[in-house]
Amino acid sequence: MLRSPWWKTPLHSSGDASRLTASSVGPLSRSAVAIRATCALLTPCQAGVLRPLAHAVRRRPPGAARRGVPPRAVKIAAAWSRGGAAVLLLAAGATGGEAQSASRIMRQAEADFLAGRIEESVAGFDQVARARPDAAPRFWQRGIALYYAGRYDDCRRQFEEHRLVNPNDVENAAWHFLCVARGDSPEAALAALLPVGRDPRRPMREIYEMFRGRTSPQAVLSAAGAEARARFYAHLYRGLHHEAWGRTEAAREEIFLAADPRFARFGGYMHGVAVVHRNLMQGR
Repeated sequence: MLRSPWWKTPLHSSGDASRLTASSVGPLSRSAVAIRATCALLTPCQAGVLRPLAHAVRRRPPGAARRGVPPRAVKIAAAWSRGGAAVLLLAAGATGGEAQSASRIMRQAEADFLAGRIEESVAGFDQVARARPDAAPRFWQRGIALYYAGRYDDCRRQFEEHRLVNPNDVENAAWHFLCVARGDSPEAALAALLPVGRDPRRPMREIYEMFRGRTSPQAVLSAAGAEARARFYAHLYRGLHHEAWGRTEAAREEIFLAADPRFARFGGYMHGVAVVHRNLMQGR
């Protein structure tokens, strides 16, 4: 039983999002889960986990409102259904019109990135970041696009800022490492590795220890076990880690595995990142 209104209950990491499934929420409806998740302003690299839950809100926000959910919460949840950027910007104080305009730009920037149009993608993300600098630390998607655009100093700063709003996300620390490794060296990246809190997703702890140099890529895969989502992240970050240290063939093998279509529904946006990376490896 929730001790306070569920739309005010904070979610602290992407691992919390991964547990918000129909089987784990008890009496909460799927639409309620979506509103709770979106109101928490969760912005990890697993945002795709939330979108299927948010679809229910788009279909029946009036019903949610009648169950005592504040209209602002319904508005935020419906905005997430149309585009996650609006959630961030509404929370940061943008008006509805500003948020929706930014949401359209963000959706286009994400679409551009996933289509391999890196420069166009970065231009869109930069536009929103300039318009709403108070919300910009949450734009982890921008940091990834900056990495592929070769703007490694900006990439590094984006993930340093993102840590302030999402301190438990191992993926944020990993991408910061990758930016520093490309802009400087893997040794400098290791020295500058960001600390993280508890990220309960499997095998995130092992991924972090791999980037720290404390465990092996094989240990990451072993920790993933047979769970498809965990294996996707193991392959992706093993590949990125190999590439950062110059192990080109091992990186290629892992990135191609991560980009396999069977992982699309488990990796969400990050599967799209794997596909973009694979295509760049192939010279596309």
